Amino acid sequence: MNHLLRGIAPISDAGWQLLDDEARERLQGPLAARRVVDFSGPLGWEHSATNLGRVDDVAAPNGGGVTARQRRVLPLVELRADFAISRHELADNDRGALDADLEPLDAAAKQIAVSENVAVFHGWAKAGIAGVSEASPIAPEPLGKSAEDYPRSVARGVEAIREGGVEGPYGLALGPAEFTQVIETAEHGGYPLFDHLAKILDGGPIVWAPGVQGAVVLSLRGGDFLFESGQDLAIGYSHHDAEQVHLYLEESFSFVVATPEAAAPLSS
Repeated sequence: MNHLLRGIAPISDAGWQLLDDEARERLQGPLAARRVVDFSGPLGWEHSATNLGRVDDVAAPNGGGVTARQRRVLPLVELRADFAISRHELADNDRGALDADLEPLDAAAKQIAVSENVAVFHGWAKAGIAGVSEASPIAPEPLGKSAEDYPRSVARGVEAIREGGVEGPYGLALGPAEFTQVIETAEHGGYPLFDHLAKILDGGPIVWAPGVQGAVVLSLRGGDFLFESGQDLAIGYSHHDAEQVHLYLEESFSFVVATPEAAAPLSS
């Protein structure tokens, strides 16, 4: 039995399948950071730190005769989003119902995906994580007042990265408001901005990124941004009562920016 304690939960195999499938579907879209950075793992719940390949000098234990250095690591951080599912809904699913109410799971999936995106793109100081945007030495380029201005701003972001010697292809992570503007422009009969932006990015992806403020252009050549997963997102069991089963979504990860100049923030 592992730490998720799924084996002692009052949930049938069919119930767990329902929950896992729902979580997978709800997380696929919002987990934007994983689509534009290097993903390593999962390495397991017991994996605790990322090797940074650096050392700090420390005093020798006996005060002389030897030198001492301590390896520098980045501890993994754990994210957890709690939720509860009605036992009646789970029982109805076992009877063959097709409309189980899983809204609490959907909300938890959104919360944890947004938190992961914010940590990767904007940083998490208390966890020792420097985000892509804040680590970049490139001054934020304004996106402009409308989506028609985006290609010019994205092109300038790509050019700034290229000037730093970082090749593409490039990806574009758009905050929800900015992504909506691009979609609405196409729906109103305007030039298909997705096609235009994709050409500027050398064919790289354009991703909807909940939690991102503005947008970020970043190189996808590899080796510049490392997301190290200990335990990948999974559902665990906490406790239950007569009415509800209390569960949670959980993951552990670290994030390291190896090449700050490989990204260009775009301000809204």
